[in-house]
Amino acid sequence: MDSKSTSSRTPIFSIATARIDVIAGLVSSTLAIPLAMAFGMFAFVTLGDEYFACGAMAGLISAAIAGLVCVLLGDRSTRVYAPRITTTFFLGLLLYSLSHRPATADAEPDAAATLLIFFAIILLGGLFQALFGIMRLGSLIKFAPHPVMAGFQNMAAVLLFLVQLGDVLGYQHNIPFTRVFGAMGEARPLSVLVAALTFAATWNARWITTKAPPVLIGLGCGIIAYYGIVVSGFGDMLGPIIGPPTASAAMRTVLVDFSGLPMAALESSASVILSSALALAIVASIDALLCAKLTSQPGELRAGDDILLIRLGITNAVSASFGGITNGINIGPSLTNRAYGGRSWLSVIVNAAAVLAAGTLLFPILAYMPRAVLSAVIMVIAIQHIDPWTKQLAARLIKPDALQRGAIALDLGISVFVSLLSIAINVVFAVFIGIVLAVLLFVVRMSRSNIRSVYRCDAVRSRRYRDPVELEVLHLQGTSVLVIELHGALFFGSAERLAQIVDRETAEGTAALLLDLRRITEIDSTGARILGDIDAALSARGVKLALVLSGRTETAARLADIFQRDRFFPDIDRAIEWAEDELLRKAGTGSSLELSLDRVALLRDFTADEIERLRIWLEPVSWPAGHVIFRHGDSGSSLYIVTRGRASVHLGHDHDGIRLVTFAAGAVFGELALLDPGPRSATVTADEDLTGFGLSEASFTVLCQKQPDIAIKLLSALGRELSVRIRYANTTIQQLQA
Repeated sequence: MDSKSTSSRTPIFSIATARIDVIAGLVSSTLAIPLAMAFGMFAFVTLGDEYFACGAMAGLISAAIAGLVCVLLGDRSTRVYAPRITTTFFLGLLLYSLSHRPATADAEPDAAATLLIFFAIILLGGLFQALFGIMRLGSLIKFAPHPVMAGFQNMAAVLLFLVQLGDVLGYQHNIPFTRVFGAMGEARPLSVLVAALTFAATWNARWITTKAPPVLIGLGCGIIAYYGIVVSGFGDMLGPIIGPPTASAAMRTVLVDFSGLPMAALESSASVILSSALALAIVASIDALLCAKLTSQPGELRAGDDILLIRLGITNAVSASFGGITNGINIGPSLTNRAYGGRSWLSVIVNAAAVLAAGTLLFPILAYMPRAVLSAVIMVIAIQHIDPWTKQLAARLIKPDALQRGAIALDLGISVFVSLLSIAINVVFAVFIGIVLAVLLFVVRMSRSNIRSVYRCDAVRSRRYRDPVELEVLHLQGTSVLVIELHGALFFGSAERLAQIVDRETAEGTAALLLDLRRITEIDSTGARILGDIDAALSARGVKLALVLSGRTETAARLADIFQRDRFFPDIDRAIEWAEDELLRKAGTGSSLELSLDRVALLRDFTADEIERLRIWLEPVSWPAGHVIFRHGDSGSSLYIVTRGRASVHLGHDHDGIRLVTFAAGAVFGELALLDPGPRSATVTADEDLTGFGLSEASFTVLCQKQPDIAIKLLSALGRELSVRIRYANTTIQQLQA
């Protein structure tokens, strides 16, 4: 079953499909389980060693609850839900600030009060997130510029990597990464060796096998190496395992019940809880909407943004009630689930059940997982979580001929500023500063709409000559060709809005869409992907898409991986000509290989006898394809009537000049030579082998003397032809200015 059908129809259950969903759910859980454990430990790392295993369990419980609750709330996709690196980074810094807040007049902050506030923030953050969805703020939230979220994600990835150093070095107790190298005397060398082997196996897993996720390959190699060394008698040179949950009773109580904890802590910390919960909801919502687009099916234009926020908000509130942390869409397991055949919500249920089993029944077994092995795998994941957009911008910035260097530097500066602010001052404060920056950037970049003009091609046509029959077809069917001219930057929010407009405008009666991207100043990877989704959705409805842009731009280079080069046109005129040719082909209309003079539009009022009398003064002419018939500035002396082939008129001395018109069989050109003895005003080149007739200025002079009635009738026809061209040009200008 292809991706288009799965996005538009509910999967049909059968034993075969259910079996595939079960396999996909189990395989994706092998990736989800270590990620959930790692992010849980990352969130609770500030509380020390006794909360290490409990953090892992909290991550697993969160992931299990997220999958089950989202399906119960109506999610029928194959997305896998679990804690995310961005929100976990926020929670880790938040818990650090809560545990190190100044003491009150009554007492020092104890673990029970700190954890109560922490989980209250997660619960209220989930409710805020659901409220965002109820208020339909999903479309607004995703307009937040990428640099703000990139700053959080990059710093989260860096910290996640650094936090693993203590376990990689084999320390028996938790040491902050800032003091890791000062305690090298406690390092266990074989622990470093096992971690290095695990890291290498995870990073190069595709060289080993493509039938299992890289995380599973890395964990397997590391665990085998670790316990192989233990069996060899060198276990004292290794670091510890995760171990069973040994946290205080306060932590274990919070996991199941809030009622026994001091509620006075909530009242005294109301402002902290409200501001932190709001900041958490904003970060979680932006992250969820971005991940929803990255994990959406090809051709899926609508992701149900507001409903997604409602589901995740309720899920996160439930998770907090059971001592879990904030969840989002888990990209890696989601893509793995789909890659291994997951096609329905059953695969998500299986994934969640496997994660739940890991956090409960199987946790005593998982407790024997070496910390160095898990940390090495997480280091690989941390590196992979460095925002690719940031890496691309940094690479472009160092190029000497980089375009828009100032805009690139501004984006990178904002990303770095938000990253450092979240560490140096306060993560909640950094979120709100990021929101202010987001609003400012939004005002600057979105002050003008991306859509410059929208029109249909019943009045505006290409510059290629068409005979009366073809013109009639295009007049009747030209409205089926839609042109949308864009300008400015095309990124996540603006591209989503474009997708909605395209979906509305092409709902019916549209055969072709021409997107003019020549004025697009920047397009990011998400914008390019959405254009691909638009193409897939249009193709499913039988609508063809063409892009108007120069093939030498960065936009064309970014889109080249999604679209074939034959879909690109250098100007709107050639794109409209392509769409017209498609309409005429479907209508079965087209000029014959060679026209007789009586079928030439210029001579339609001539009788057969008058045409034969005119033929005496005409000279047969022909040129091969590519031949320049005359150039701009040449002296003009003849009029030409085309009976076969095509020729284009350009402003310039080569074929790369601006095309004014393309003449086909039945057209006339060079007529100004009979009316005005001045030089040629444009260059005419044969696009194909060209055949026709020529009437020289000298022959026309004799014609006027010997057969004045034919000459007068020819001049009248030329006047009518020029009038039609002027009227068409005026209509085109008015349409483009509307």
